[in-house]
This record gives sequence, structure tokens and C-alpha cells, in this order.
Amino acid sequence: MIFSNTTPLFAFATLSRFDLLEKVHGQIHIVETVVGECEVGGPIIVPDLRALPWIHIVPAPFRADERFYMLDAGERDTLSVALDAGASRVLIDERLGRNLAEYHGIAVVGTLGTLLKSRQLELIPEFLPMVRLLQQAGFRYHEPLVMRLAGLVNEAH
Repeated sequence: MIFSNTTPLFAFATLSRFDLLEKVHGQIHIVETVVGECEVGGPIIVPDLRALPWIHIVPAPFRADERFYMLDAGERDTLSVALDAGASRVLIDERLGRNLAEYHGIAVVGTLGTLLKSRQLELIPEFLPMVRLLQQAGFRYHEPLVMRLAGLVNEAH
């Protein structure tokens, strides 16, 4: 079982490749808080999550989980519900959220990992141009990590 936070959803919407999330991860659980963050609107339009059959929306916790007080609401509720549900993985990009997920025993995958897997499965022709599109749109990734991952699919230039 995998739960997703908001940022990877924004990233794949930016690329107009929301389909990759389903193709790589199958059913994805999303907390109502994250759905709300996506519905707010703005420069990145996320598809209607409620209309996607591979998205399973779950209620947000009744009270904020104090273990994750330092995170924003979407990350906090995603980690809290994922932990309570016994999820094996979370899809999250922010460093503090990733660190806390790993500390609590939940494996972490992010946008870059999903793009890498998409390339390995030949769902996309190249990894690095997709990352560069996200960077041009304002997403930030640690460049040595990007190049290390690009090297795994023979794209380090």
C-alpha cells in the first residue's frame, strides 16, 4: 500500500504525465487533506482525484498527529494515516517528511524515483529531460542525486 503527498501529484500534473503514477504504483491512497491542497487551484492543475479509479481517498485524522507537528498539513496527515494503515511506502519529496517516514519505518519513493522507474519500464523515452522540465517549472532537486539517477539509465552527460 502506498500513500502520496501533494508535491509528486503537482510534479506529474506539470509534466502532463499523471498516468505514470498509476503505471508505476498501481492504486495510490491519498488523504483528504492532500485532495484539498490539490483542489485549491493555482498555476498547476491536478486532475480531479475523486474521478480517478486508481486513487483511493481516505479521511484525514480527526486530530493532528503530534509526531509530525513540524510538517505542513498534507505531509503530516499523509504520514499519520500511512503509519496507522500499515502502508509500506509513501510518495513524498520534501526532505523532512522523507526523513520522518523512514524513521517510522515507511519506505520512501519520490518524484525522481517514480520517473526513474518509468524510464526503466520504458514508459518514458528519457529520464533527464523530464527532470529538467520540472526544474524549469520551479521544482528543486539535488543535482548530484539527479545525475546519479540519470547514470543508472545511462543518461549522465
